[in-house]
Amino acid sequence: MTITKQDTDAIRALQGLEDSSSSVRLRAALAVGTAPDPRFIGKLLERCAVEPEFFVRDMLTWALTRHPVSLTLPELIRAVDCEQPQARSQALHTLSKIGDRRAWPVITRELLSDADDEVARAAWRAAVVLVPEGEEPALAAVLATQLGRGNRETQLSLSRALVALGDVIVPALRAATSAPDVRAHALATQRLLHDPDTGFAFAIEEAKRVVALGGDRQEGR
Repeated sequence: MTITKQDTDAIRALQGLEDSSSSVRLRAALAVGTAPDPRFIGKLLERCAVEPEFFVRDMLTWALTRHPVSLTLPELIRAVDCEQPQARSQALHTLSKIGDRRAWPVITRELLSDADDEVARAAWRAAVVLVPEGEEPALAAVLATQLGRGNRETQLSLSRALVALGDVIVPALRAATSAPDVRAHALATQRLLHDPDTGFAFAIEEAKRVVALGGDRQEGR
């Protein structure tokens, strides 16, 4: 069997994805995305599950988006069920970049409340991209159950996801302000909805001050 230059380049790129140097892996992912080949998809997904460097993972995602959706979508949907949290989060991240709403059924309530913060954050981002028209209020209600979760970065991710849905989140946020443990986060998210230029750090600190003082101010009332 004749081995073409294209085959040689493909072998070199696939080997590069597993190199010990992150810069080599980055260049290999770039090469794979520059010259898409269905033979790369499986290896790209495998690498997504274990790649430790953020920038390389992002390039792997880009490389996957360069391949036909008809080939990548089924594989990414399967990866969402993987036991490895990073495999799930990267699959969700890639689905959000592809934006094909046929993937919406995999965004379950369980996934939106996944115990792993990175998986949950990826699910939130994917959900607001993939949600079908008319289902935004139901999604907002589910996302609101995660208010108050995690560290500042996780809470910012949730607020951004909610704000991306627009005014449909107002009822869910108003209901959340009656719960003491999530009230500050709900108020901060309301502030971001009506004043997008407000930084999250300022919004959450102001909300905490309002709660501490026993205030009843709700943005958007």
